[in-house]
Amino acid sequence: MNQLTHKKQQNTDLVAQEQLHQYLTFLVGKDNLAISILDVKEIIEINSITHVPMTPEYIRGVINLRGHVVPVIDLSARLGKTRSEITKRTCIVLVQVEYNEESQLLGMLVDAVDEILDLPATSILPAPDFGADIRNDFIQAMGRVGDEFIILLNINRVLSVKELSQLKQITDFDGNNENKENSLAH
Repeated sequence: MNQLTHKKQQNTDLVAQEQLHQYLTFLVGKDNLAISILDVKEIIEINSITHVPMTPEYIRGVINLRGHVVPVIDLSARLGKTRSEITKRTCIVLVQVEYNEESQLLGMLVDAVDEILDLPATSILPAPDFGADIRNDFIQAMGRVGDEFIILLNINRVLSVKELSQLKQITDFDGNNENKENSLAH
């Protein structure tokens, strides 16, 4: 009986080791990046982005999402590259990031969404100490797919706490202006 129990435990351990993690993969420039599928709230096409004056270059502006003001960052510019060109494949990946025990809905402008990728735990490797051309603190891990690597981003680090605070001020400011405009119209 003990051998049977031991064998079941070994099988359970093997299943746990081979547990798959799902990631949404997308292109930013020539880079293959991904975030956990659990972080993705929605993927939307670009209708119109309203530019907000005096914001950092990586903030493309805000969108109206079912009556809510949502900041949109240009992920390419945020990662230190050139601003993304809007094409037919460009879209916004909506994610929820945590800030001071609150969550903020945020849109990330990406060049193209690729696929949902299942990665076994054995294919997820620690972030490198050097060698990546993006800030290392943005990298959660590296996903190995065949001979290639996909950078797995940590969305809660893509923006620092200070920058999230600035985004919160932008959405509050824009929402207050919208409320003032509505009250003036009546």
